This record gives sequence, structure tokens and C-alpha cells, in this order.
Amino acid sequence: MMYILTKLAWRTLVTNILCSFFLIYSPILLASPITFTPLSTYLEQHPEQRFISQKFASIVSSPSQKSQIIQPRPLRIFVIYPGKQISDYWRRSIASFTARLNELNIQYEIKTHYTRPNMAQEQQERLINKAARYRADYIIFTLDTVKHSELISRILKIGMSKLILQNITTPVLQWQDTPPFLYVGFDHARGSQTLSQYFKEKTQSQGDYGVVLWSPGVISETRGQSFIDDITQTSSLRMVQSYYTQASRQSAYRSAINILTQHPQVKFIYACATDLALGVLDAIREKGLADKVMVNGWGGGEQELAALQQGKLDVTIMRMNDDNGVAMAEAIKLDIAGKSAMVPQVYSGDFALVTKKTSQQELDKLKAIAFRYSGQPSQQTLTY
Repeated sequence: MMYILTKLAWRTLVTNILCSFFLIYSPILLASPITFTPLSTYLEQHPEQRFISQKFASIVSSPSQKSQIIQPRPLRIFVIYPGKQISDYWRRSIASFTARLNELNIQYEIKTHYTRPNMAQEQQERLINKAARYRADYIIFTLDTVKHSELISRILKIGMSKLILQNITTPVLQWQDTPPFLYVGFDHARGSQTLSQYFKEKTQSQGDYGVVLWSPGVISETRGQSFIDDITQTSSLRMVQSYYTQASRQSAYRSAINILTQHPQVKFIYACATDLALGVLDAIREKGLADKVMVNGWGGGEQELAALQQGKLDVTIMRMNDDNGVAMAEAIKLDIAGKSAMVPQVYSGDFALVTKKTSQQELDKLKAIAFRYSGQPSQQTLTY
């Protein structure tokens, strides 16, 4: 008996075959290291994007306006986040994203997968293949390592889903011809340079310091190296030691212990992420140097704000966290309305510098903006 396949069936069959081929058998598509364009440089190269970005930012910060589009079916959204860490950024991202989608009256199905920050590539590939079988309309992923970039390149080459890259605001040069739908997050370099300025003022640009980095990759480069470069170029501060970590509190603790043992005179230890900051705090407390060595947070999430209010953490760069989720929802709304030209290539949210001397009144105002969808952080006591 012969079977006649409908046009839709043929398309589904071909799509599944292509997905399997590219996602499982295709070779590494990036033979050379990925090249990032700093956001400021990108906007200089694409001045039209500056206006689009400003208009889009006003949408993100404004109350929601319901979509009038009649959807033939719910959108399929597949999320892969490195959410198994102390930082609450990723969980809040999903909370604000889905809350805004609901307000916009967008029908959707979402499958969310939280992984370790430095998960094995085999797990990544399994999840991406799962997204292909799910025939996701939108895949939300991140980019921190070359392994990530290999998978992203495959997705972009196939064009099976629209890709949103979270926690990165520096477009990749190799993907300029087939870019992701949206880069979204907070400019790591700008945040790190703001922290650099704080430490220069606190130390009069003199003395020694150490650095605790994330695992090798984009976060360490854009938050770590940009900080080191700014300090080196604009002060007399001297970096005496730096360590890559396993992207965990415990590995940051071990790195900080080594720094404090060999260089107890350091004025501060710069940490690239929440988990690392808490590990450094553990080490400083153990060494009895809480009043002598400063440490920063990065992001201003729940644990960091609690540590600041207790006087344990000196400073953090606080993201207006929920803007990232709102931006993704609003971009999708424009896309399904046929207005994707109004979506910028990059959305970068706002920061505020917060210190342990920031007043409760000012902090409450910032929290109301940063966590307007995901909920106010609870008052908690850190345990050591």
C-alpha cells in the first residue's frame, strides 16, 4: 500500500532529518575562537540600532499592553539555563518572562531545564536535540564557552528555531550573517568598570588585589579581564594573583584562601559572580580579615543584598534583574505581530551601584524596580 504524505508531513519529516543530521553528526562549525564585539563598538558600527534599542527599552520599562494577535496555537518555548547555582538571576528571569507573557495575553507552552554552569557537552547536546524534537519556536540559551558556541552555530545554521541568547550583550562576529533573534542581558564590561571605579576610589588607586574568576569563558573574560584591564590602565593597583574556579562557592573559597595565605596584604579580592563572592567571604572570615579585605558581589541578587545589609559584602553592581525577562517577552510579542524590525539585536538592562552604606530607603526603591515581577527578596541571614 502506498501512502501519500501531506505537505505538512513532508516538511516535518525533512525538518526532523535535518535536525538529527546537524545536531548529532555535524562537525564543529567554528574552527577559530569566537570573536565578540563590545556593545559600545557594535552601536557605533550600527547607529540605527541605538534608536531601536532606546524605543525598545521604553517598552520594557512601561506597563504591558496586551497582544491583539489571534494565535493558531500556543508558542513552544524551550529554555536551557545554568540555574543550578546560588545566584537567583536565572530563576528570576523565568519568573519575569512568564509573568510578562501572561500579561501580554500570549499563549505559550514552556519547557525549562536548569543545569550546572559548566555542564558536560553531552548534556547540552541532549537538551538541544530535545528542543529539536519539540520543534520549539524559540530556544533560550546562554553563551559562556566554546562548547556553547558550537551548539549555537548548529542551531543558527539550521534555522529551526529563533534563538534568544541570555546573559550576553556582545554580538559574535562569526554569526553576523545569521545572528540570533536577540542577545539579552546586562553589559558585563560596563558593570565591571563601574566596580573598578569604586575600588580605585576606596584604595586611592594604590595597593595589591586578587581576582577570583568564573570558569574559563565569556564571563571570566568580560567581567574579569575587563576589570583587570581598566585597573591596570588607570591606576597603580597591582594584581598579585588570580584564579579560575569551577564556578562554585567552594572552589572560590579555596582560591581566596590561597590568595590570602600568600598575600594577606591585599586590599580587596574581586569576584566575578555571586557564588564566587560568597566563597571569598567564607575565606576572609576564616582568615579573620573581615575588616581589612574588601570583596564585591556581581548582580545584586537575594544572597548578595542580604550580605550587603549585614555588612559582610562591601559593594555590588545590581542589575535591574526582571528587565531581562520582560525584554524577551516583549520581543516575542513584536515578532508574532510581524514587527521584528522593532526588536533590537541587543537588549542591555540597567545597573545601580549598591554598597553596604546604601540606605534602606534607596535599596527598597531599587528592589521595587529590579524584582517587580519575580518578587521581593526575603530578609534572610547567610549561613557560614
